[in-house]
Amino acid sequence: MIGTVAVPNGVRLDVSTPWQADVSPGQSVAVNGVCLTVVDVAGGRLAMDVGPETLRVTTLGALVTGRRLNLERALRTGDRIGGHFVQGHVDGVGTVLDVRRAAEFTWMAFSYPRQHEAWIIPKGAIAVDGISLTVATLGSAEFAVQIVPFTWANTNLSELRPGDGVNLEFDMLGKYAVRAVQLAQGTIPAPAGPPLT
Repeated sequence: MIGTVAVPNGVRLDVSTPWQADVSPGQSVAVNGVCLTVVDVAGGRLAMDVGPETLRVTTLGALVTGRRLNLERALRTGDRIGGHFVQGHVDGVGTVLDVRRAAEFTWMAFSYPRQHEAWIIPKGAIAVDGISLTVATLGSAEFAVQIVPFTWANTNLSELRPGDGVNLEFDMLGKYAVRAVQLAQGTIPAPAGPPLT
């Protein structure tokens, strides 16, 4: 589903969407891959609060009015699962490096934060702005994906240009595997983000 930014006013995000009749406050909606809680539904719009930490680690703070967004409802028990599990917990921001056509397909290359290098593998899963994709090629701090025509036509990937930021969520199975190895080896990295107290 594609929505548009209605009012990007800092910590309250209003998104225009035809889902109004089927969404209620308290439900989760992923916006460009970021899990947010709906706080109000009115006038064809969903309103969601965006906290300072979310603004810090995602691209949501750079949204402008009229920008198209990838929207996805939360998975319901019993639903068919396609792609991979995407939680809406963004790990970091990448940058579009290249966009090129290959017949009816599109190749896109992105940078990713080097500290997450252990979480990405060739032919593994990655979410870019909430879209479940397969890593086609992998280099040092960059990866490429091949976009099929359906995904190109039904997401906002077609609007991205080199230099644009994207929200990245690495496959949670890889993150758990890396964490288990770190615990076994006693090599836990320093905590990320602001201090707890």
